[in-house]
Amino acid sequence: MPLALVHARYQLLEIVRIPVAVVGSAFFPAAAMLFFVVPFAGDDAVGATYATAAMITFAVMSANIFQYGVGVAEDRDQPWNPYTRTLPAGPAPRLAGRILAGLVLTYLSMIPVVVIAAVGTAARVTTTQFLLGLAAVAVISVPFTLLGMAIGYSLPSKAAVVVAQVVFFPLAFGGGLLSGPDDAPGFIKAVAPYLPTRGAVELIWAAVTDWRPDPRAMVMLVVWVVALAAVAGWAYRRDEGRRFT
Repeated sequence: MPLALVHARYQLLEIVRIPVAVVGSAFFPAAAMLFFVVPFAGDDAVGATYATAAMITFAVMSANIFQYGVGVAEDRDQPWNPYTRTLPAGPAPRLAGRILAGLVLTYLSMIPVVVIAAVGTAARVTTTQFLLGLAAVAVISVPFTLLGMAIGYSLPSKAAVVVAQVVFFPLAFGGGLLSGPDDAPGFIKAVAPYLPTRGAVELIWAAVTDWRPDPRAMVMLVVWVVALAAVAGWAYRRDEGRRFT
């Protein structure tokens, strides 16, 4: 654990030295709040709460897919990364540290969304719901962390940027993050339960409202976690084999 904290501190210092990385993770969900949620659902307490939860899921996606997808790919190009992978401590502390740093960035990226919701909308949650929401954020970050790692360890940095962008928006739209729970078009309703974004947003909705998650979305979220963990593990071993054998 101490080594993991050292790696997490190193990762956070690297991020803080380039503030645009933090700003970029928070920009899209905050902008969506300002341009879509505040004008159209700001006065509706229930609608604003659901929309805020969706934008928080949007922030979690943005922080993790780009932090890991692009960040890991860029780190692989640096001489420091191959050196750390030869150290006797093994990969666990380094990966744990990166995950901890990513979780901190995830919570930071949520702050503008929460502030806008509190100041500019009628969205309200109880203290218990707020704490449950924070816990749910850590849970839903798992599939997007794994997706980012799969991209980062599979592709060079220039390709990782493109793939992360290509993957991000279809998952957001297809999962119904930009519409209310029951207001999505028919096509979105048909495909959403099978995407990890839908399971993620339904967990957040369940934490902060009285929403009952769709069992199909929950099962598929677990399936996605298992599948993405397998792909990320394969990509890591493949990259290690190419570099050190």
